[in-house]
Amino acid sequence: MRLKHNKTAKGECYYIIRSVYKNGKNTSEIVEKLGYPDEIKEKHKCTDPYQWMADYLAKMNEAEELEKKIKILVPYSRTDLIEKGETQCFNIGYLFLQQIYYQLKLDLICNRISKEYGFQYDLNEILSRLVYGRILYPASKLSTYRQSQELLETPSFEYHQIVRALSVISKEFYPIQAELYKNSAEVIERKTGVLYYDCTNFFFEIEAEDNISNEEADRQDIAARKYGYSKQHQPSPIVEMGMFMDYSGIPLAICLNRGNKNEQPTLIPLEKKLMEDFELSKFVVCTDSGLSSEENKLYNNFGNRSFITTVSIKKMKKEDMEWCLNPTGWKLSKDDEHTYDIRELEKTEEDRIKNRDRIFYKEKYIEGYDEKRDIPIKYSRIITFSLKYRDYLAAKREGQIDRALKAMASGEKAVEAINPQDYRRFIQKTARDSKGKKVQISYNLNKKAIAEEARFDGFYATETNLVDDVASVLNVAKGRWEIEESFRIMKSDFHSRPVYLSRNDRIKAHFLTCFISLLVMRILEKKLGGEYTCGTILDTIRNMKMTKAKDIGYIPSYTRSDVTDALHEKAGFRTDYEITKTKAMKGIIRKTRQRTNEKIKC
Repeated sequence: MRLKHNKTAKGECYYIIRSVYKNGKNTSEIVEKLGYPDEIKEKHKCTDPYQWMADYLAKMNEAEELEKKIKILVPYSRTDLIEKGETQCFNIGYLFLQQIYYQLKLDLICNRISKEYGFQYDLNEILSRLVYGRILYPASKLSTYRQSQELLETPSFEYHQIVRALSVISKEFYPIQAELYKNSAEVIERKTGVLYYDCTNFFFEIEAEDNISNEEADRQDIAARKYGYSKQHQPSPIVEMGMFMDYSGIPLAICLNRGNKNEQPTLIPLEKKLMEDFELSKFVVCTDSGLSSEENKLYNNFGNRSFITTVSIKKMKKEDMEWCLNPTGWKLSKDDEHTYDIRELEKTEEDRIKNRDRIFYKEKYIEGYDEKRDIPIKYSRIITFSLKYRDYLAAKREGQIDRALKAMASGEKAVEAINPQDYRRFIQKTARDSKGKKVQISYNLNKKAIAEEARFDGFYATETNLVDDVASVLNVAKGRWEIEESFRIMKSDFHSRPVYLSRNDRIKAHFLTCFISLLVMRILEKKLGGEYTCGTILDTIRNMKMTKAKDIGYIPSYTRSDVTDALHEKAGFRTDYEITKTKAMKGIIRKTRQRTNEKIKC
């Protein structure tokens, strides 16, 4: 430790600071503020404040060195019982989440909401535990309340206060997201030049959908639980979530809609929210083919907005499809004068090896007119072909054909295809009637359907109004996998479904807490340099527990690993000493609530 002073209008203010290693670099932190020389002279009744500071610093350094050398002995008895009902082991993994929670200024957001709505309970304590619980112990709100008692800082609220808090949180659904975006820009680099958008569904364990018309649900902005299309084919009502994610893979905003709503009309309303509340205006919207409507393309052809969207070749007009699948006229780059015939890419083994990882493309421009905005629209359609992608689809289909053959051989009754990727799409059902006799049903492999699908192997279509080179456009489009992963984290790791809440406002608040949890988790992932997967980090912090050693301190009850070392290094504190004294642990907790000026680079 050493002395440091800052010059102010009152004079020189003195501090005791120490060096720390944080985020991969050496920095310093304040241990104690001593004050101005005149204040020290008066407070400590000394004639020479500078000598007093030097002596005080020496004593602190001596005490610190002595404390490090002293072995701590904890007296335990073989006959004394532990106190009944007193928790002995606590989770401390939440401290790494808490540090990000406070850096996002969620405590200040909660204070604002509490004042605005006259909320009597500690909203910050409730929301923080909902976020930590969703990440560490994903379960119902009641279970989250019970599990929060296992955190090092046990909460003081009751379960009924959580339920009431949800109703208040739902009223600030969009304002909270807007404030979080602005606050997160101070914590981590936000790359909002490219935004990804996609939709997913969440099902509910109920038998009847909400008794409200589609029109009324849209008018009141209610995420009504309705029967709708779901990839999981759950025979339950669902709600639909749309999510924007930035180019770094950090979630930006969500919206909730009734479960039977077409996903295409959900893009523009949330996009308008980004422009109004988030103050974003210049960006590229990247979507999959399910959101590739003409209206969405026209909307993002206006102002400083652009679009990149995948499209289905199978759904194109016949002449467009034939152009896409034509084997001639393919290029490797824009400046490449040579064109390729994709039928000749595997003439020899040497050609096959050379071309396997290459991406060939062809491009044509499409012109139209936006009558609503009275402006022309011009965009390019880019078709790519890859031998590697072709082989992947062929191998995937072979596996599905094997499953179809096994299903027919075993006499499986359910042979109707449920979705376009279902292996049962290759099973052909034939019914014959011979002279009024009983109809006989037979099942055969649909070789025609297999051959038709194989025609499209290796091809991929993208449309954009950007004038960038093809490689840049394709590189941006590749990033859509991260939004799919975010949905997977919410559903699988955070167990955000099925949902057991019944009131629409509390359902809205539930998904908002899931969104906040995802944001905190993604920032932690980036904070660790992207070296560890979300699953690895979750497994680690969920198992980071410390056992109370009387009133003396806490002993780690987890396995130290490279992940725990990285968490400690980035957080600027350590919990993996053989024992951490109670006073030191209180200092760590205070540290997690402090805000820093350091910004995470993506």
